[in-house]
Formats: sequence, C-alpha cells, structure tokens
Amino acid sequence: MIQSLLIANRGEIACRVIRTARRLGIRTVAVYSDADARALHVRLADAAVHIGGSPARESYLVGEKIIAAARQAGAEAIHPGYGFLSENAEFAQAVIDAGLVWVGPKPASITAMGLKDAAKKLMAEAGVPVTPGYMGENQDPAFLGKEAGKIGYPVLIKAVAGGGGKGMRLVEKAADFADALASCRREAAASFGNDHVLIEKYIQRPRHIEVQVFGDAHGNIVHLFERDCSLQRRHQKVIEEAPAPGMDEATRAELCAAAVRAAKAVDYVGAGTIEFIADASEGLRADRIWFMEMNTRLQVEHPVTEEITGVDLVEWQLRVASGEPLPRRQDELAIDGWAMEARLYAEDPAKGFLPSIGTLELLQFGEAPGGRIDTGVFQGAEVSPFYDPMIAKVIAHGADRDAAIARLGQMLAGSAVWPVRTNASFLVKALAHPDFAAGDVDTGLIGRDGEAMAAAPEPSPAALSAAADRLVAASPSPGFRLNAPAVARAHFLLDGEPVAIDLAGPGHAQAAAAALVTEAGQAWQLTPWRKDGSHAGPGGDGAILAPMPGKVIAVEVIKGDVVTKGQKLLTLEAMKMEHTLTAPFDGVVAELNATPGAQVQVEALLVRIEESAE
Repeated sequence: MIQSLLIANRGEIACRVIRTARRLGIRTVAVYSDADARALHVRLADAAVHIGGSPARESYLVGEKIIAAARQAGAEAIHPGYGFLSENAEFAQAVIDAGLVWVGPKPASITAMGLKDAAKKLMAEAGVPVTPGYMGENQDPAFLGKEAGKIGYPVLIKAVAGGGGKGMRLVEKAADFADALASCRREAAASFGNDHVLIEKYIQRPRHIEVQVFGDAHGNIVHLFERDCSLQRRHQKVIEEAPAPGMDEATRAELCAAAVRAAKAVDYVGAGTIEFIADASEGLRADRIWFMEMNTRLQVEHPVTEEITGVDLVEWQLRVASGEPLPRRQDELAIDGWAMEARLYAEDPAKGFLPSIGTLELLQFGEAPGGRIDTGVFQGAEVSPFYDPMIAKVIAHGADRDAAIARLGQMLAGSAVWPVRTNASFLVKALAHPDFAAGDVDTGLIGRDGEAMAAAPEPSPAALSAAADRLVAASPSPGFRLNAPAVARAHFLLDGEPVAIDLAGPGHAQAAAAALVTEAGQAWQLTPWRKDGSHAGPGGDGAILAPMPGKVIAVEVIKGDVVTKGQKLLTLEAMKMEHTLTAPFDGVVAELNATPGAQVQVEALLVRIEESAE
C-alpha cells in the first residue's frame, strides 16, 4: 500500500481524499495557493506545501510545482482529485517519469478519451452506440454551419476538449449558429487551450445517465451501476442520484455492459465514468441511449455510488494504484436503497446565479438519518473569487427514492449560511417540483421551470416574528423603542427592504443591532428601521456595476447609444464563466467605463444608462 500521498487539488475533494487516506494510515500532503493558506484541506493534511499565487494558473495548474512539492514533502504518490490537472495526460506522464505513483488511469487512456470526437470514433469501433453528429477535422465556420443543417436543428456545439459544461452551446436555429460557434470557441480556448468543436444532434427530451466503472492493473473491470444526473442548469449538474429512476433490470444490464466495453477499449485502470445521453420520450430504452463521453477521473457525484454500494471509491483508487486487484468482483456488487446529492454553491439564484464571495460568518448544515456532508470549508472561512464556489455536497441515503428526497430536503432546509448567499432554497424547490418527485426528469426541466425555483424566497410570518422577538429582546440599541401593550407591529429592514412585523411578545424592549432569520435553507438579516435608508434595486438608477472581480471580454455598445430594456451591454468573464450584463430599462448610454480586456473590481461602475428625454 502507498505510504504517503500528495493531493494535487483543493476544497472538498482534497478533504475527501485526506479522510480516506487517514483511515488507511497513509500520510497526506496538501498543496495550497495564497488564497488557500487557511483552507480546511491544509489544516487536515499531515503536511502542506505552498505552490504559488491565488489564480489557479499560478498554482494548481502548474504541474512542475506540484511534482516539486511532492519531492520536497517526501510523498510517494499523487492523487489529482477532479478538475485542474486530473485529466491532463502530460501531467500524469510527468508524475510517472518523476518516479512517483499516479493515482489515476494510464496517460494513454486519458488521451484516448480526452478528445470527444476521437473518443466517439473509438467507442463506435468498440460496439458502443454513439449519437449522430459531425466529429471531423474541418473547422471552417461555413462548413460547420452546413453540417449542422444536415444533422438538423436543434444541435449542440461542444468543445472537443471540453468538460464540466464549459465550451458547450445549444443552437436552435441556423441564424444563431455563427454567434454560438464564436462564443463556444472563445470559451473553449480560454478554458482548455483548444478551440476545436464537434456538433451533435440535440436530443429533445434528454436524460443524462452515467455508469461508474473501475479497472485494475490485472485486467479486471467492473461497473458499480448507474447514476442519473439529468437535473441540470446550463449543462451543469444540480442534483444527482443513484440508481436512475425508471431503469429496469434489462436496460441496466445492457447499459452497464456497454460501459464496461468502453472501459476495456482503452485498457482502463482506476475510477472512471462513462456518460450516456438517453432519449426519454418513451421511457428508458437501451436502443435510445448513446455514448456521450468518458471522464477519466473520480466524479464530483461519486458519493451517491458509494452510498448505494457500500464502497469507498477513493480507497479503491489507492489500492489499485498500489498494484492490488479490485476489492470486489462484479457478482459481489449490488444496489442497496437510493442516494441523492445536491451541490450547495455560494451563488445567488435570484441574481442569475452570480457567485457570492466573502467570509462564512455563519455555516450550518442540516442533519437527517443517512445524511452525509462533504465540504472543504468551515465557519469563518473565505469563499474567494478564484475557484469554483462550492460550499458542500449534501448527500442523503434512504431505503427508496422518496425517503432519499425527504432526507435531502430536510438537510438542505436545515442549512443556514451568512452573509454569503447560497442556492439552498433553489435546491429545496427543485426537490419539491412535481416532475422531479415523480422521477420524470430531463435536462431541460430547470430551463422550463427554473425561474420560479430561482425567485428570491420570503421568510414566513412565523419566522419573521420569532426573529423580531429575538431582536427586541436582545441588548438595547439607543433610539429604537417599541411600545405596545400586548401584540405590537414594528417596522424593520429585511435585507435592506422595509417590512412590518407583528411581534408575539409585549415589545417594550429596545432593539439590538441585527438578527438573522433562517428558514428553508435561506438566511436574511433583520435590522431596525432607519428612515433615511435608500434601497433601490440593482441597476434601478441606471448604474451597471461589476457583480464580482473579472475581465471584460466584450463590449456591445458605445457612449450615446440608444438601448432597450434587456439589451446586452457587455460580457464579463469571472469565476470561470461568462456573465452578460444588460440594460435595466430603455435609455441612452450616458457613461461607459469598460473596454475589452480590462480587469475590473467588484462594484466598479461599468456602464450608466439614463432614461431618454421625452
């Protein structure tokens, strides 16, 4: 068995690997950037090595620094986690060439599955069904447009080196193809250093189903059944579950057998995932499920597979990397119950899911039987603008799907985070959606009904009254006194907006400075009323501010332009995503402080719109 392990990652996955390694008696080494000096994974590891600046390109994406850190700390092996360099064949080979153990698949397997077009050709040769599309070398925009027309709209443009929802665009009509292609290529070049794309037929009622596979160096390959990741927002997974609802045993057997064939085609060693797309218009049928791609690493959603199989997949990774055979044969693996995972992010659904950064002054996770929290943060930690804003993976296991939903909902509703905003209430609403509850899910569900899920929630009168009672019963604050004989109605500010609340108590006490209202996974700040408060909404005065630090990548207007409400003004690249800023009302561009390529700080004034004179 490996004796010492460096984890070439950060956040919850680094903490997850450390937890298993510690149980196995393996010494762990963390690496960290400037921004992560106080991070949880650094605290948990036996040793830690600083590898550079806060941007990932200066630290976590620099393979030479990571290998040097392993040598410095005396680590025997490197585990890449997911993201960053986990699917970089050159890094994997460099680790091996340095005389270290690579906890992952062979570099050749990563290369074979790394480009979507080549992978699909390989899968077709191995007898694995693939979706119709164009995967050729001709990248001329006019030619690609013609191919899209042949395939038939809608089509999906995908970066051949893409992943995680990056470098992907849905195009519903020919007139939109050129712009979508340019945007996709720009994002692909920035994220992967490769702007080549492929085109696929877009399945109208798609479900995203993937199979966990595992191989060892002795030629053994097994599957650990399927996961359903169909609940997605803009191609990024929101809630994952295992097994897949509506999957019968015959379809499961055929799907999992195809996944094993795919893994064998690349002589696969370690943990991997074969991703399929299913046309669910007539339920799940083996003849309507096609190969999409292979992820040659551990997936974010691997805990749901662990929960239904009783397997620690990280332990399997470490044992296989140590040269051991797989711990179980295929006939020793079975499904036990149902598991679900929700990704709790520091983001504000009511503001277009903009990432929310800052100090986690309050961090509370709900509890339920069969519950599990995988996190890389702690109360008092910082959510920085440099990395993926995940706070935790919230996982629930139950005897059946209904039990898993109920337990996951209980855990999310019991969560409270402040002042950083989260998507907890969005997740609670998603679980309660009638189609999701019935297992009738496709990847377009949030696109159709997500506006209601994302709407800013309001606390119940009972929650407000209880918080107001706590507020007025706390230490006094001069100048604010409530006077009522029994039940009082008092005025407060709820997240800066005026609100009148009926108090249950007599209300003779003076109010403290603030109180938090927590309910259904959401938190609000309640403060005494200040008559001079001004609370215009974002953009209400025509000022368009940068929602976070980022880079201006496109400016669509010039000073003096007449614009209409909702018109695109500029595009900001931040937190690895493109964010479009639009006009809040009809008017004229009175001020423009943004130029392509400029770096801007949070709340910098980018554009100011003035209403047109009558």
